[in-house]
Amino acid sequence: MTIHAGAGGTEACDWTSMLMRMYLRWCERHKFKTEILDTLEDEGGYKSVTIQVTGPYAFGYLKGEAGVHRLVRISPFDSNARRHTSFSSVYTSPVVDDNIDIEIKPEDIRIDTYRAGGAGGQHVNKTDSAVRITHYPTGIVVQCQNERSQIMNKDKAFKMLRSRLYEYYSQKLEEEHAAEAIEKKDIAWGSQIRSYVFQPYTMVKDARTGEQTGNIQAVMDGDIDNFIESFLRWSQEQ
Repeated sequence: MTIHAGAGGTEACDWTSMLMRMYLRWCERHKFKTEILDTLEDEGGYKSVTIQVTGPYAFGYLKGEAGVHRLVRISPFDSNARRHTSFSSVYTSPVVDDNIDIEIKPEDIRIDTYRAGGAGGQHVNKTDSAVRITHYPTGIVVQCQNERSQIMNKDKAFKMLRSRLYEYYSQKLEEEHAAEAIEKKDIAWGSQIRSYVFQPYTMVKDARTGEQTGNIQAVMDGDIDNFIESFLRWSQEQ
């Protein structure tokens, strides 16, 4: 699962952090294992974060979370206490089984190494341990910096790339089922799958299924099962 900050600047980076916490809490509730593979920090939060979730049917549950998530609240960063709207996108893809062969041609990729940033003690920024892989035919870019060695980061990055390619080509084969596809839309107004309103009232509403609740604090604490289950029923009906 990758969460990207969209329109909204510092607000959106904070919103990305809030969504990350929401999903981590949901995983904790379900006793799913989580590992943060990559982060890109910014003032106020994260520009992007990638989390690997391990547990029974993890992708099946979380695939419906893919899309744009919209936040409306009184900004804690605005001295005039004005209402702000922020956007972040969520993208999900399954970890590919080792038995599935996905060919990655050497000439189709570029591997870049760079120095990792963020927390990590003396090791961080001493060596070019972080790895970024660009896949030219699809434009997919993955990166990993949270392991201690370049070899480990490269291995994780290739696993992420295989996962993304599997999902990319699966979608290509199922274009006739566009309603069920995991789409990457503009991270801005009009593209949201779900809205989270803190002010002037409290409500979380899914634009696809109509599922909603006024208990926004419970949702931000990871209580999103109703939204997940309603999406699964809705997608089955579609």
